[in-house]
Amino acid sequence: MSLELPPDRLRRACDPKGFSFETTAELPLTPEIIGQPRATRAIEFGLDISGPGYNIFVLGPGGTGRTTTIQRFLAQRASQRPAPDDWVYVHNFRQPRQPRAIRLPKGLGSRFRDDMAALVRELRQAVPRAFEGETYQEDRSRIERRFQAEQETLLEGLQQKAQEREFAILRTASGLALVPTKDGQPIPPEVFSQLPTEEQKRLQAVHQELAELAEEVLRRLREREREAREAFRRLDQEVATYVVGHAVDELKARYADQEEIGEYLEEVRADIIARVEEFKQPQDEQPPPEPGAPPVDVFRRYLVNLFVDNQEQQGAPVLVEPNPTYANLFGRIEHEVRLGATSTDFTMIRPGALHRANGGYLVLRARDVLADPAAWYALKRALTDGLIRLEEQGAAFVSVVTLDPEPIPLDAKVILLGSPTLYYYLYAADEDFRKLFKVKADFSTDMERTPENEQLYALFIRARCEEEGLRPFDRTGVAQVVEFGSWLAEDQARLSTRFGEVADILREADYWAGEAGRNVVTAADVERAIEERTYRASRVEEEVRRVITEGTLLIATEGAVVGQVNGLALHTAGDHVFGRPTRITARTYVGRSGVVDIQREVKLSGPTHGKGVLTLAGYLGGQYATQQSLTLSASLSFEQTYDEVHGDSASLAELYALLSSLSDLPVRQGIAVTGSVDQQGQVQPVGGVTHKIEGFFRVCKERGLTGDQGVIIPAANCRNLMLHKEVVQAVAEGKFHIYPISRVDEGIELLTGVPAGERDERGEFPEGTVHARALARLKELARGLEQGGEKRKKEEEAGEQETGKLL
Repeated sequence: MSLELPPDRLRRACDPKGFSFETTAELPLTPEIIGQPRATRAIEFGLDISGPGYNIFVLGPGGTGRTTTIQRFLAQRASQRPAPDDWVYVHNFRQPRQPRAIRLPKGLGSRFRDDMAALVRELRQAVPRAFEGETYQEDRSRIERRFQAEQETLLEGLQQKAQEREFAILRTASGLALVPTKDGQPIPPEVFSQLPTEEQKRLQAVHQELAELAEEVLRRLREREREAREAFRRLDQEVATYVVGHAVDELKARYADQEEIGEYLEEVRADIIARVEEFKQPQDEQPPPEPGAPPVDVFRRYLVNLFVDNQEQQGAPVLVEPNPTYANLFGRIEHEVRLGATSTDFTMIRPGALHRANGGYLVLRARDVLADPAAWYALKRALTDGLIRLEEQGAAFVSVVTLDPEPIPLDAKVILLGSPTLYYYLYAADEDFRKLFKVKADFSTDMERTPENEQLYALFIRARCEEEGLRPFDRTGVAQVVEFGSWLAEDQARLSTRFGEVADILREADYWAGEAGRNVVTAADVERAIEERTYRASRVEEEVRRVITEGTLLIATEGAVVGQVNGLALHTAGDHVFGRPTRITARTYVGRSGVVDIQREVKLSGPTHGKGVLTLAGYLGGQYATQQSLTLSASLSFEQTYDEVHGDSASLAELYALLSSLSDLPVRQGIAVTGSVDQQGQVQPVGGVTHKIEGFFRVCKERGLTGDQGVIIPAANCRNLMLHKEVVQAVAEGKFHIYPISRVDEGIELLTGVPAGERDERGEFPEGTVHARALARLKELARGLEQGGEKRKKEEEAGEQETGKLL
């Protein structure tokens, strides 16, 4: 007979006397990361090593402190590194559609932007004003007078020669016209036609001669016009050079140590001089753009787009991007619409998270990055090439004029946060991933429960109280939180490192302490927080218990029934996990079909459960068919269960139902069973044993505890027990029982009250034992099958003889 577990083994308590403090307020604040030595070493390595591909993937379930740990490490490392440089985009005078990126020392970017803005403001006024000045107007007038004088001289010479030949020169809209004269007056066409033929020929010859002379004069006039325009252009350039030169030279001197800035300023100077005609008119007097044309601002091209400003940055940047779409990672190119036309320029380029984190660290959630395939592929390309390229999304589908900004060198560590499943999937399916994320920081969900780690729990509570303004916890409150940590870990020897859930309990316990008017959080407040949280989430569990109590869901907790065992199943309702009993029945009869799993036949069985049922057949064969064939038909069913059955944790209960049916021995319904079994009859551990026990206990409590109720569990699961204090108290009072077993035989004796039986030296089971009765039943079934076969054979032979007589 298996021994019952004593109360002190049902829950590992934490003695408050083991703590040397009265409240957590006495403890020091420490940034130490709790319970993750492997992950922290990996992170340290990943942050310190240089080289391509040594980015970090942090894997582990949510709530294990991944994000907090990373942020603390990064904050520490970032403070020891210098702040990165600034980046600006400026107009590319050679290739206007490819804005130029310039790196500047920290803080110099904003200064350069402001200086160029001031230069533009100055030029907006100074350039037009210079062309309105008296000196400029006098110089321009002088050029005009000289040109006019030369023009008049050429025209007068031509006029004089024409007069000498009795011709006059008239100015028309189409140019100069030569007209013959008589007595100083033009000869009308009708008079000209009446002149003698010889006279007409003479005048036509003179006209031809003068026309050639006039053409030469016109050519020389056009040359003078070009010379005048060139003189005006040189004058304008001289004025522009004078106006711009001083301001540009002053800026060049200010940025003398920035060679690229000096080159850019020279390009600005040359561009203004080359485009001086566009600046002569004040900007507020510029004519409006043509309908549909983008706005014109000739000075906008000289502004500076301060793309990344690290002026206020202390140390390397640490950036967590919560929504890593392509635009949020790589930036975007904005457009403006005026009068129905879309336009853009380098001043509308906006940075992404990669640009802002450049020179530091970027933290991303892997699942969110993968949600945008364009972002994921672009991120891999950036890490491979070491360049951040900004490409406008959608440009391939709509033909628009856009920009192709110069890429910026990438020097940042990327840290991805994700689940273990996602990490191993990417590692197997994505070759680039293996090359780019070479450092795996694996966060565990629990740690060993030692006095040192219990003290670390206290330090964690101290830190949360300080950061969130919570009341301090006294030593009893800390002890209760430690016990909650073991309950989360489902292991008396371990503590959970899912500190997100622990922190939630701290906040809720602080709330209940405030409701009770206490300045310190005690064990009672922590217990209240746990109970209230369970109550808020347990409506579904209560509904299940209600239908059991009302008899709608048939579960017996008293008496004994042949071929029926209460198994225990786990159910999840959102954030609440609970156990509930489920009625498992078995029927055995004559046949050769073996053990039939009804759940599997109707496709309500998962593969693991199917494996468990097949294992039962292996056990039965090894136990009873050593000297004869196993001839059996049996059916197993989870009664009133219409959801798919997963796992093999009910295989032990199923086996007991089969043994009960074979031996015709009733099973105590007050004892529920959980556990897996192998072909050798060893009982194997299962998950969720605490929830399963508590679920059955609550059903028995509502129906009334009789003192004969309890649960059979695998002995290997004893360390996983962190039962509610109410269950522990009931066990202490003898109202409920927990039976750990290691082999099948131990449990069947508990359930039936009959010894299981062991084979003697002749290979036979003792008379009256469970196995002896089961084996006898199997032999009976075999004989029945054999007799039935002989009877059918005789009937078939008799039928053949009767057929022969008729023939």
